[in-house]
Amino acid sequence: MEDLLLAPGLLIIILVTLGLILFLYFIPVGLWVTAYFSGVRLKLVRDLVGMRLRKVPPTGIVRSQITGHKAGLSLSTPQLEAHYLASGDVGKVVNALISADKANIDLSFEQAAAIDLAGRDVYEAVQVSVNPKVIQ
Repeated sequence: MEDLLLAPGLLIIILVTLGLILFLYFIPVGLWVTAYFSGVRLKLVRDLVGMRLRKVPPTGIVRSQITGHKAGLSLSTPQLEAHYLASGDVGKVVNALISADKANIDLSFEQAAAIDLAGRDVYEAVQVSVNPKVIQ
């Protein structure tokens, strides 16, 4: 008789645990907290859950956005998502934009994204323009 009483309680615990795991997968609260305290304002449902539904990894986009924000760049989440969905390397583009900004090179996000999507390493292109290579 006691086994019958434990079974519903155990079932509820399992369902609550699975529900919590599913909730934390679709809504990465830890990532949202990290972004918030880094100064990047994201909407929990619109941005982070939307990224999951669009098959965009929120961690890569948000980390790149935090890096850009800390370097003084203004990058929007939709820009970074669009570049990722176009098979671009968001991290390299953000790093190239930071390098270009610190070297006083006028490089827009659109230009950096175009260079990246053309198959060239945009970060290396910025580095070469800062420190030109001499071919002997």
